[in-house]
Amino acid sequence: MSSDLTRRGFLGSAATVAILGSGATLAATPSEAGHAAQPRPKILGICCSPRKGKSTAAALSICLDAIKAFDGRIEVELIELAGRKIPGEVAAGIVLEPGERDDFPALVPKLSSPMVAGIILGTPVYFGNMSSLCKAFLDRWIVFHKDKLLANKVGGVLAVGGARNGGQELTIRSVQVALMSQQMIVVGDAPPTGHWGGTVWGGNPAVSTGSTPDIARDVEGIASVKNLGRRVAEMALRLHVTGPGNVIKPQ
Repeated sequence: MSSDLTRRGFLGSAATVAILGSGATLAATPSEAGHAAQPRPKILGICCSPRKGKSTAAALSICLDAIKAFDGRIEVELIELAGRKIPGEVAAGIVLEPGERDDFPALVPKLSSPMVAGIILGTPVYFGNMSSLCKAFLDRWIVFHKDKLLANKVGGVLAVGGARNGGQELTIRSVQVALMSQQMIVVGDAPPTGHWGGTVWGGNPAVSTGSTPDIARDVEGIASVKNLGRRVAEMALRLHVTGPGNVIKPQ
């Protein structure tokens, strides 16, 4: 009967025991260890509305909830930029005035963390483009550009407009260009609404029931938001957990 214990295997085992000691327990194989300690990727939702807790934040919350429902391995976090001071001119090398506040540096470690597998930006639409807060925020991403600290993170965008065709897709494409400049993996929403990203109609008469529209009643727009979350989650898992090419099924 042939034995699996070859001379090389025996010597290897003996050497291991000699190094670790007779009472040592050998570590699990790479495949076993990887299965036991699967990384928990994180996806950030960044709300670039100057108004805290309004329609854009609500849309992002729905998007992040869709991610959690898609796969429980993924952690999510909503960050609202409202109330934060993010001077865009710093990206051009302009020194701040004495005492001028700058809240962007505190966000740098969170955005560039290796555990962050995806970033979804949400912005209201102003004259067919992103908010000034969103633009200043993205301009400050110049700190990531040289060392490509955001490369291969999955990027997604949603926009909230005052009309059904209120410039949401134009705005999304504008933000996507900035993400592509960072060599991020940019995705849109998943089928059946698969296009550019989440497109929400904040001014829909059917949802304008008070001072803050109930965007959850914008069935078409919210479908695109949920599908965006699922698509970002799918790609984040493919790239940062299981490896490219593997089929992801929600847990």
